[in-house]
Amino acid sequence: MVLALALGMLAQRLKLSPLVGYLVAGMLAAQPWWGQPVDAHVVEDFSHIGVVLLLFGVGLQFHIKDLLAVQRVAVPGALVCMLTVSLLGMVAFHYLGGDHVAWVNSLMFGLCVCVSSTVVLTRVLSDNRILQSPAGHTALGWLVVEDMFTIILLVLLPALFGGQELGPALGWMALKLTMLVVCVAYLGRKVISRILTYISRHCSDELFTLAVLVCALGIAVLSAKVFNASMEFGAFLSGMVVGQSKFASRAASDAMPMRDAFAVLFFVSVGMGFDAMGLLEHWPLALATLAICMLGKPLVAMLMVRIMGKPMRLSMLVGGSLSQIGEFSFILATLVAGTYKLLPMEAVNVITGVAIISITLNAALYRFVPRAINVLEERGMGLNPATLAAELPPTEDRHRIIMVGYGPCGELLERTLTRFDMDVVVLEMNVDTVTRLQAAGIRALHGDAANRTILRLAGCEKARAIAITASAAPSAAIAAAAHSLNPDIRVIAHTNYIRNAQTLINAGATAVFSGEAEVALAMTSHVLRNLGATEEQITRERRANRKELFDKAAAAAQKNSK
Repeated sequence: MVLALALGMLAQRLKLSPLVGYLVAGMLAAQPWWGQPVDAHVVEDFSHIGVVLLLFGVGLQFHIKDLLAVQRVAVPGALVCMLTVSLLGMVAFHYLGGDHVAWVNSLMFGLCVCVSSTVVLTRVLSDNRILQSPAGHTALGWLVVEDMFTIILLVLLPALFGGQELGPALGWMALKLTMLVVCVAYLGRKVISRILTYISRHCSDELFTLAVLVCALGIAVLSAKVFNASMEFGAFLSGMVVGQSKFASRAASDAMPMRDAFAVLFFVSVGMGFDAMGLLEHWPLALATLAICMLGKPLVAMLMVRIMGKPMRLSMLVGGSLSQIGEFSFILATLVAGTYKLLPMEAVNVITGVAIISITLNAALYRFVPRAINVLEERGMGLNPATLAAELPPTEDRHRIIMVGYGPCGELLERTLTRFDMDVVVLEMNVDTVTRLQAAGIRALHGDAANRTILRLAGCEKARAIAITASAAPSAAIAAAAHSLNPDIRVIAHTNYIRNAQTLINAGATAVFSGEAEVALAMTSHVLRNLGATEEQITRERRANRKELFDKAAAAAQKNSK
């Protein structure tokens, strides 16, 4: 755990996923330097709890509405991508995995490398501020499909390779799984919900946390011992039951730290079984597998997104985020190799090595994807004529205002400016929003506001101001691009945190509005007004407080820069 903490922090410092640090910690823990060898079996036993809690977390955060929102792209795209990557992995293992490799073993290898890491993808999208964008929602829906596929595969493995006749085994398994789902659903509605309600009202916080863990581990054991299903599937079901209840948020906040701690041991146990020399010995297979994960999977995903009629930007952001494998690949590989003996441990070693390399490269290289998109769009490539209108030059009798984002803040600002007869153009990354605005008669363009081509089409060179209403937008890059086209343009930016205000001003923003500052000022004014202060006193106090807040933020930014 100490090694995992230190190396996880080091990986984070190097802008990599902490998973890389955990895997390397396992590799170091397995070395004979420590005198007393680390008991790999104990670590593996604890890691099984991590796997169960990992699947519990997946079920807890699984919402069918998230999948339905992007089903037209995510469902067919993920299925075709998994099928293609599985076939590529199967061919690679059949011809590079050794002599006399059966196709069924090759298929298992292909299935292990066709799913991406939920942990890594979420972290990469979050670090690049894309998680809440349309590309982020599509990638998360894609992951939901992959997770469901993995869970179904975990359910089918005992019936397919349990040594029984396939037909009766599948029928009996389907019956038992149906009984399990009905049983868990009944328990969730009639028993678990009441127990959690009682504990929440009358017992201490640690008992609620314990109750959530008992639900996760208890239903997992129930599914394995009574219904002969996998513990992972039972944990996923229990997560879904708790996730659909009113205790979903509290269960997530209480149980997820425990899940993360045990999941770390899972990745450490995987690293302990990794053999670097064995990876070098099977370098042709490792190189082919890495190419499939880093090149084949993203290209297939990009092609599928484009076939679905989505713009190039969305396809590249989604495809680039999928270029790695992670926890579910480990779970499948260890199960297939350890329980059913369908893969040699050398193949598991190759999957582990490819996962370490792909996770490292994915986190390091993904930051260049938006830059590559901007370069292509600067050259006129990837702009979608269905959603990107022709150039909208400003008129002589109205002031042109460019507005970035159309959330609640953007919508209110657009309506106000329009009432004052301003010529407003909205730049928005959500294609559906652009289509809706254009149908309503509002001038809107689809594209990245940090791209000079998009800004030219919006009439930036003669615009009076650009208002960045979306706090997640890259305000500094947008301000720099806008000033390069129009040095006199006013840039008004929105940020959540006051500490970013001075940074944006240094980047060229004329005025910055911080969510933290505005809430503090509004609350102060409300309290003063209720205590009988005059409007003149409130206005004077607001000005003084605003200056104090932003002066502190500027001083902190200057200190950090030094």
